[in-house]
Amino acid sequence: MSWQRYDEKKQVLTLSLYIQPGAKRTEVAGLHGEALKIRVAAPPVDGAANEALIDFLKKTFGVPAASVTLRHGASGRSKVVEIAAPAQSADILLKT
Repeated sequence: MSWQRYDEKKQVLTLSLYIQPGAKRTEVAGLHGEALKIRVAAPPVDGAANEALIDFLKKTFGVPAASVTLRHGASGRSKVVEIAAPAQSADILLKT
């Protein structure tokens, strides 16, 4: 399985992510096994890292926050995120 999957019929992009909270800045750090590693500039406390991740993804894909859904992994480092009707392809993450 790849770290990304796009369902053209539903217009939903699904991402498998590995999150490293507490970084100096939020950025893509490359691949981590079957997931894309993203460093997040927020601590893993009270959902701050998840909020920073959603903010990063909504800005990157040009969608409102309501279009970014954390499907699995709210309390862990491995997460599955869905983005409804993204304005960009997942390849934009590799260019940031």
